[in-house]
Amino acid sequence: MDDTDGITVKLSDLLRHPEDLDKIPALKSDFTRKKAAIDGQLKLGLKDQLELTQAGMTSIADGQRSVNLIKEEMMKIDKLCAEAQDMIRDFPNVNLVSQTHRNFSQVEQMKSNLDSFNDRLASLEVLLREDDGNMEEMPNLIPIHYELSQLRNIRDDAMDQIKRAADHSLQSTLEDYFAKLDDTIAWFDEHVGIICLNLINVVQSGKNGMVVRLAVIIEEEEKNDKRVKALQEAQKDYGELAARFKSITTGPKEIRGYKEKFLESIKLHAEEQFVDSMRQFNEDPDRLEKSLRWFFNELNTVKLGMTALMPKKWRIFKTYGDIYHGLMHDNLVRLIDDPDQKPANMLAIIHWSEKYYAKMAKLGFSATELQPHVIDEREAALVREWRQLIIKFLDEWMLRIARSDRADFLDRKPDVLERDENGYFRTRHLVDTWRMLHEQTQAAGNSQRVDVTDGVIDAMFRTIKERQAGWQRLVDDECARHAAGTAEPDSYQTLQDWIAAVANDQIACIDDGPDGDQPAYLTRFARDYAPLVSPTYAERTADAQLEALRDGFVDLGTHCIARFAGLIFAVDFRAVLPDFFTPRWYGEAGMKRLVSTFDDYLQDYQAVMHPSMRDILVAELADELLVRYLSAVRNRGARFRRADPFEAKIRDDVLVVFAFFDRFDDFALVKQKWRVVDWFARLLAAEKAAVAPLWLDFKREYPDAGLAWAEAVLRARDDFERGMLKELKARAAEAEVVRGVETIMSKVK
Repeated sequence: MDDTDGITVKLSDLLRHPEDLDKIPALKSDFTRKKAAIDGQLKLGLKDQLELTQAGMTSIADGQRSVNLIKEEMMKIDKLCAEAQDMIRDFPNVNLVSQTHRNFSQVEQMKSNLDSFNDRLASLEVLLREDDGNMEEMPNLIPIHYELSQLRNIRDDAMDQIKRAADHSLQSTLEDYFAKLDDTIAWFDEHVGIICLNLINVVQSGKNGMVVRLAVIIEEEEKNDKRVKALQEAQKDYGELAARFKSITTGPKEIRGYKEKFLESIKLHAEEQFVDSMRQFNEDPDRLEKSLRWFFNELNTVKLGMTALMPKKWRIFKTYGDIYHGLMHDNLVRLIDDPDQKPANMLAIIHWSEKYYAKMAKLGFSATELQPHVIDEREAALVREWRQLIIKFLDEWMLRIARSDRADFLDRKPDVLERDENGYFRTRHLVDTWRMLHEQTQAAGNSQRVDVTDGVIDAMFRTIKERQAGWQRLVDDECARHAAGTAEPDSYQTLQDWIAAVANDQIACIDDGPDGDQPAYLTRFARDYAPLVSPTYAERTADAQLEALRDGFVDLGTHCIARFAGLIFAVDFRAVLPDFFTPRWYGEAGMKRLVSTFDDYLQDYQAVMHPSMRDILVAELADELLVRYLSAVRNRGARFRRADPFEAKIRDDVLVVFAFFDRFDDFALVKQKWRVVDWFARLLAAEKAAVAPLWLDFKREYPDAGLAWAEAVLRARDDFERGMLKELKARAAEAEVVRGVETIMSKVK
């Protein structure tokens, strides 16, 4: 039930008797007072948000100015250093001695670090073993982290130097030397991960020292990551300048992401809890509140026991709240979206929403802070059992019809297809489908509840769309089998009859007759449900769904005819099309054979195919013939020799096509599309130097023409040279082509 219906019900409860009309002034005053209070809260909240936004924008602007000032000062320092070199006598010698001393000191320091590296690593392993034996406290966490950071920095500096050196021959030696450090890091990370995943239990057990140690480590790593990010940005923008400052280039070189891993562990811990809670809920929906008791207990633990132990800037309580709320939202929405969800479970979720926000408010979270809404504001009441029964019956009936249609289509017995009053092919279950929809619409209306009717009609829209999709899949699969040559040849004719019948069905669903005096199935369906659904549903959903169905019938009918035309080319013309543009093409009347086959099909199906579908078939045949004709340049053996009369042959083919399609109403459109063949012939006949400019002119008129096709055309010329293709591609890359309406070339690959 939507919000409007809820308000209507409440008003009907308040104004149940005639004497209740005296309450209207008091009710109006009460509602006015509540509205004024809500408006005041909204204005206050908006003012706070505007102030926060303004303050944030001011801070960002100040920060940007500071960054720009720092950049300018660093550039000034660099300039002064460069100028000072000319002010000091013998500066090159002094600088050389200074650099030599500095390099010697760095080498000495690096040697000392490398010599002591393994001993320091062994000491770390001793501390880690001690913590392994005291997992409840882990007293060595900070010393281990400090020393491990030093060793990491030593490795990073050494690897950085070897990578910047001219000789990389010792890089693999250094990598082997430092290999054991990775194992120690993984060992330490495992300890940190254990604490993170059990952080709530650690706080509840009163081990505040361990929590503080963890926070110190993660905060330090967070600072290092920010420093690394800043260094990377500085090196990207001012690499040479930044590299001169030792204080900038020393230290960590890579982002380690401990803060992100910490946040991820919070999420993983909660996800494990949710798995058990959702299992209990599915077993017994009444246990939802009990199964989620841990959720609020842990947030309360964070609020009372963890907030004081973590850096204030982390806002750890809000962080936990956001993560936990996001998981609550994801799990509940997933349950709601489950098509097999039981009505009792859905009702429990809806009831839980209000309790959830009440409990979160006690913890200090307002509803505006908890975004998105825990169930995406889908609190509309569950439809009654009557609606569920109707929808279940509807789904089962439509499934039986779909299975019967599939069996009939795959068996393709000639006597299964029916004919309507005009003699057009029809499938036998079309009438039964719409009769059943009519009966179920009336059954929903008998409930005299718009929420029931809204839900049933919505389900009908869904099942009709599924029926459309099912027919499309069936037609596509069978056409693909025949196109690939894996189907029985004897079933080819009946497949075409079935495709024509399915296409006719789509017209019957939407065609109201020339004067609108013969309502189609879809029109009658709309008239059935219109007085039964709520105005809100009709305006916001039903009208759009009805148009989508109408478009779907048109699309499916057109799709069937397109597949019908595609079968003709894939099966009937399987032996003819490969000869186009080969030496055999000149001596045979291939195009006449094609259009003669078109004529046979159009005559054969004139009496059994709806005129609208025949018109579409003519357009599809013209388009597909043009696409196949242009694509024939890829045929094996296709070659255009300067001495051969290919231009005249192409012109003859076009004249044959025009002579055939001249009798149809859409001939002007066919003729306009086939103008592209003239460009095709010009690309074949043009001089080498004129090909690239001609292609640009062609591309302007047909912006969706592909270079792959152009390459195939050029390669089919007997005078093809790679320079022609290279120049064409270069010109195409430089040209600016404005994309417009899609042309026939979008289908030519």
